Amino acid sequence: MLKSLRLQLAAWYLAFFSVLFLAFCLVLYGGLSRALERRLDEGLAMTVNISAKLMQEELDEMDGDAPQAAEEVISKMGPSSGEIAILEGTRLVAATDPGDKADLESAAAEVVGGSSERAAWILPHWGKSGARAGTKHLSFRGRTFVVLAVEPLDSIVRGLQVLRQTFLLAMPLLLAIAGIGGYLLTRRGLAPLGSMVEQTRTITGQNLETRLEIGKAAEELTTLAASFNELLSRLDQSFASMRRFVQDASHELRTPLAVIRGEADVALSHERSTAEYKESLAVIQEESRRLSRLVDDLLNLARADAGHVQLHVEQLYVNDLLSDCCRSVQPLASARNIELECRPGEDVAVRGDEELLRRMVMNLLDNAIRYTPPGGRVSAMIEAHGSDVRIRVADTGVGIAPDATGRIFERFYRADKARNRQQGGFGLGLAIVKWIAESHHGAVDLTSQPGQGSTFTVRLPAIN
Repeated sequence: MLKSLRLQLAAWYLAFFSVLFLAFCLVLYGGLSRALERRLDEGLAMTVNISAKLMQEELDEMDGDAPQAAEEVISKMGPSSGEIAILEGTRLVAATDPGDKADLESAAAEVVGGSSERAAWILPHWGKSGARAGTKHLSFRGRTFVVLAVEPLDSIVRGLQVLRQTFLLAMPLLLAIAGIGGYLLTRRGLAPLGSMVEQTRTITGQNLETRLEIGKAAEELTTLAASFNELLSRLDQSFASMRRFVQDASHELRTPLAVIRGEADVALSHERSTAEYKESLAVIQEESRRLSRLVDDLLNLARADAGHVQLHVEQLYVNDLLSDCCRSVQPLASARNIELECRPGEDVAVRGDEELLRRMVMNLLDNAIRYTPPGGRVSAMIEAHGSDVRIRVADTGVGIAPDATGRIFERFYRADKARNRQQGGFGLGLAIVKWIAESHHGAVDLTSQPGQGSTFTVRLPAIN
């Protein structure tokens, strides 16, 4: 079993060339054999036609003297015309070589068969290799004569034998040349692939910005290198995102842990009153809750990335879902002096995981309320557009700068003014919204103007 691609390609090339060369030899051999036989048959036909015409003329001149007329015809045709015999019926009258009388009469009986006539006959028992014969009938005063021309196949057999020997001698040499040439061509053609292998061995997680260079190579290898470079680009982005994610997660985890440890250290540093202990425990409890929410969000996103989240899909009405979410965040909106407007509209059914969809809507409402200044307004509504259901949450908050809208759904990303830890966010809420929408075969869009507010629109497939 050949493991080397070069050897495999060279072997396939050699096998294909062998089959092609063998087919060429067979076609050439068959064509040459038929051409020689055809030329022989044409020569025999010409010989018997001329001999028959001369025999007719000689019989007329010699008043039917068949032996003398036949001898005259044979002498005129000469030895270059091959073996010629003139028979009356199947009885030999004259022949180029009278010593072949028995063979000629036997051949006449074989090929003439009374009154039958053909342009060419095969005589397998003539000589060493057989012969081909041509016949011509003629009549004179009620008598039937047959002109028979015989040409042995020895010359054709010898010629074809020389051709076969040439093929047998040339084939090993040609196959050796083809095998060596195929290997060298394959090696040269795959040289850029070897260069790619050497370059990829130097690429690690620290230099993913490196790209393969193969110069002028075959189109297929150029396409392969381009595809690999695209893969490196995606890996580079993924590694950069992973590193940023780890840094951000570490930073987010460090803050509540530092607060908890600081409060505990202060509380334990000396004796305090019950009220002071309660105050410290309340701070620790609040930071623990924030830490628990952050860990839950990270765990959910990690499970989503790994594809381990199982959706509990069922039919539900998003207008009822929106109404419930609005009632849940109404106290938060009232505490911040924000007007909350909820327009669920008519019943619109979708199929999805109710718990995840509720969390998605709650994240959008919570995000809008937190980043809208007091006295502002937050509105939520349901719109049906053909086969889509749109959940739209708009606010009159600080808005998002155009250069930040493309990254607002990234994990731990915060726009300069619209995201800050003092307001309780981790920068994961919108990433979770996007994941939930996409897991339900939907999408989320953002339109925002700095200082004028933002509008988030979630599109989900409706049940028709």
